[in-house]
Amino acid sequence: MTVALLVVDVQNDFCEGGSLAVTGGASVAARIGSLLGREDRGGYPVVVATRDHHIDPGDHFSHEPDFVDSWPPHCVVGTEGAEFHPALAPRPFDAVFHKGEHEAAYSGFEGSTLDDEPLADWLRERGVDEVEVCGLAADYCVRATALDAAAAGFRTHVLLDLTAAVAPDRFGATLEAFDAAGVETRGDLSAPSDDQ
Repeated sequence: MTVALLVVDVQNDFCEGGSLAVTGGASVAARIGSLLGREDRGGYPVVVATRDHHIDPGDHFSHEPDFVDSWPPHCVVGTEGAEFHPALAPRPFDAVFHKGEHEAAYSGFEGSTLDDEPLADWLRERGVDEVEVCGLAADYCVRATALDAAAAGFRTHVLLDLTAAVAPDRFGATLEAFDAAGVETRGDLSAPSDDQ
């Protein structure tokens, strides 16, 4: 069995100070960075990252967003907001999957490498049959990535202590979706941190 860690969208715009910040995002970045900074990368033989990579995602962007289906502009290609958060260093990723140039693309499985190789194909080619998902945000891109992983046939876990939610008070709906899809969770949803 080969397990891959999927680090979802730990980018500047999703952390404190960014255009679409998730409370606790920088703390999540630091905890994932600490895990990946170990000599054995936390014991994961395969580590990949996804990133929002927007150019013109249509009505996904709005100057009057509803914060459900439309959002302020974020993670625009070529901006500092699209870069990985510095606390995520050393970033020992085997591959990075870009998503959403011209669409919303919440799931990492909508992404591909710069050589246009989709995430699911890349994982299968390396014998991955189980994924552990972390990153931002728990109730949007982490949720979509985990559900798509399960639908693609990967045994899937979400590491709740390495993620944070946009709306923690409504996170129960996400847990119900995980349960229905056979996605397992570990740990507890990250609480807002005062150490930023």
